[in-house]
Amino acid sequence: MASETENLRIEERVRDFIARNLLYSETGFTYTDDTSFLQEGIIDSLGVLELVEFVQKSFGVNVKQTEVTRANFDSVATLAVFVRGKLAESRESETPNQAQLL
Repeated sequence: MASETENLRIEERVRDFIARNLLYSETGFTYTDDTSFLQEGIIDSLGVLELVEFVQKSFGVNVKQTEVTRANFDSVATLAVFVRGKLAESRESETPNQAQLL
């Protein structure tokens, strides 16, 4: 199971990526983790594509097209929840269940 420190690093990494690559900010991500990326104009549709690529490369998860929604990609907080869920799915699929062992 991921430690609390590792869990907090997801938000930190997302904030850093957005600040550097989408906002071109030298002062970091100055919004709250619940701020809507789209409503605040933080990212546009191309930014969403960059964010999807970042998530796949940085966290080693596969993002399906149907998962690219506001519910998953509209704030640091929702994106972190999504990434944690995908990481948990991949850990579960790597762990053999009892039926596979028999």
